[in-house]
Amino acid sequence: MVTDVTKLPIRFDGDRLAAFCRERGIVRLSVFGSVLREDFDPARSDIDVLADFKPEASRGIGFRFFGYGDELAGILGRKVDFCSRLDPRLEPIVRREAVTIYEDS
Repeated sequence: MVTDVTKLPIRFDGDRLAAFCRERGIVRLSVFGSVLREDFDPARSDIDVLADFKPEASRGIGFRFFGYGDELAGILGRKVDFCSRLDPRLEPIVRREAVTIYEDS
């Protein structure tokens, strides 16, 4: 299991990712799931992404939210499953294993 962003099997432009997050009010962006495991297939696997937003960022967002995954796919170089909420039973497990790729400082 990958626990460090430098060991991820994907490469991306950190400045571009940071700009994406800042423009949308994302304070933390993490990856989880297969991208952290040995069964990740660079040719076929998507990337599971969890976004934590500033409280005020969700006001007026509307349907634009649904395009964030596609925009992020352009930065990360593969299909993205983008979410901001998790099943409460799974959330503690996902958050414990997730690797943060952006955090507002």
